[in-house]
Amino acid sequence: MFTVHFQAGRRLGVALDSLNLGVALRSVASGDLQLPDFQRDWKWDDERIRALIATVTLDYPLGVVMALQTGGTAQFKPRTLNGAEGAEGVVPELLLLDGQQRLTSLYQALYRNRPVETVDGRNKPLKRWYYIDIAQAIGAPVDRDDAVVSVPEDRILRADFARKVVLDLSTIEQECAEGYFPLHIAFDPHRVNQWLQEFVKVDSANWSVWSDFQQLVLNHVQQFQVPMIKLSASTTMDAVCAVFERVNTGGVSLNVFELLTATYAGNQEHVAECGDYYRLPVEWEQIKKDLTASYPVFGRMEAGVEDGLSSSDFLQAVALVRTWEEKQAGQRSSVACKRRDLLRLPLADFRRLAPRVAEAFKWVGEFLEQQCIVRTGDLPYRTQLVPLAAVRAVLGEELDRSGADERISQWYWCGVLGEMYGGSTESRFTRDVEQLIGWIRGEEGSVPDTITEAAFLDDRLDGLTTRNSAAYKGIYALLVKQGAVDWYFTEAPLTAGRMLEYNVDVRQIFPKGWVAKHVPGQASKKADSIVNKTPLSARVSRSLVGSPAVYLKSLALESGMRPEWFDDVLATHLIDPSALHEGDFERFYENRAEQLLELVRSAMGKRTVFRDTAGW
Repeated sequence: MFTVHFQAGRRLGVALDSLNLGVALRSVASGDLQLPDFQRDWKWDDERIRALIATVTLDYPLGVVMALQTGGTAQFKPRTLNGAEGAEGVVPELLLLDGQQRLTSLYQALYRNRPVETVDGRNKPLKRWYYIDIAQAIGAPVDRDDAVVSVPEDRILRADFARKVVLDLSTIEQECAEGYFPLHIAFDPHRVNQWLQEFVKVDSANWSVWSDFQQLVLNHVQQFQVPMIKLSASTTMDAVCAVFERVNTGGVSLNVFELLTATYAGNQEHVAECGDYYRLPVEWEQIKKDLTASYPVFGRMEAGVEDGLSSSDFLQAVALVRTWEEKQAGQRSSVACKRRDLLRLPLADFRRLAPRVAEAFKWVGEFLEQQCIVRTGDLPYRTQLVPLAAVRAVLGEELDRSGADERISQWYWCGVLGEMYGGSTESRFTRDVEQLIGWIRGEEGSVPDTITEAAFLDDRLDGLTTRNSAAYKGIYALLVKQGAVDWYFTEAPLTAGRMLEYNVDVRQIFPKGWVAKHVPGQASKKADSIVNKTPLSARVSRSLVGSPAVYLKSLALESGMRPEWFDDVLATHLIDPSALHEGDFERFYENRAEQLLELVRSAMGKRTVFRDTAGW
């Protein structure tokens, strides 16, 4: 053994051992070696398992595995490796950080006396026993991959749609007659000896064959050494996470929520107090369910898969509130919600703050409805909700006083229309929380950077063509908010509820095909712009064919309105009705663009910016 040191936030002692494979597999079976609960499930397929076994039989390097000694500050709830469930409840000595897929595959194929539950190349479930063809295995090493075979649960390999038996290994006599050694007994000396006795009964010459097989194959398996890095029990949580991400051969970044799930479950104070593990996923699922029941904009969660507001968003909001409190108490210099801040979030603080933050998100949901944003797909920035919820959780009813709503609204629309939340957001989160709280409380010089830095270029409208842009979604919502009336359901302006009821979406006013035929030059390329789109019901969309002059007559007749009254409905969408009736796309576009810019100016509380091409 020797010790190396490396930097992972701080210098750590790391021991590199060489561990016998049999000892490692026994540790898996006994529960001495388990997984931290944040590890994802084992998922290797049949082909990869066979290739791995071939590697071991050739005594080729397997790669280093990494484990953490238990009993230190980084406490995780343990769980057994797949197939070793009989060891549940055992307190492990080591937690496997890297190497789960390899050790689980070898444990199931070489140690456990049950077929391996895996999948084929098409992800179809399989149950397989693994064997090695003795005659082929003692030949050239290049043939070793072909020597390792897997057979179904009944140990009979069939072909021709299961009508023809290719290989029958259903009894020990059949195994010996065919010369296929069952690899799951490799570490059981008694069973290996029994199998050998049957093997030589078939043919006394098999003694010589067995001698070669034992030397070239079986000894390699039984004496195989697994290089293992052991992190000491004193390794910090941050370092464990950093190390895991750097060595994780699966290439999947650790999710903070999964890490906290494991650490909270390993919180012994909670276990002692409540007699059970703390189940963070259960708590989060209930919070999300309560939120989405009233506010669909937060998305949904089905069978563990969620969209919309995420668990990480919620954790960041909690961390923002907690670090705000710490700053007010003089315990830190700034508000923060970086990864390390989430990993250092104590269970007691999470349990204390989570209900308050959940209520804050309900307030956010109500705020979004007031902005006419009611569906996940229409939400300009999910991330912008995090600091907003944190501010509500800190200020509470202070946000209900006169004037606060106007400031919150201006901040929100500057973030959306200025497209301020499109890049890295953590530093903006912290600035917005501190500055927005100060601004709401009337502190001098505390206008948020999100407001002062936001700008909307006059010609930006031309480039807003898809939902990929937050400003595109923002203008769509603002059109509804300012009083747009549907062209079929004309009895009242659209509302959050009517948007869902009528299946309102962005629809093209001048159909793209019509523009391509009748509008010359560069102007025709503007057909996809938000300027040529407006929120309308699915019922109206069926009529938007051909010239507006034609389809508007049909819609006016269906509404039962006089033509001039129907023109008033069109005007609620910031449209010049005469330009539509005359089929004048360019005049329509210019007029509506100016009206939309005025809508943007009003929402942002500041002027839009003219792009001086000479100065850019």
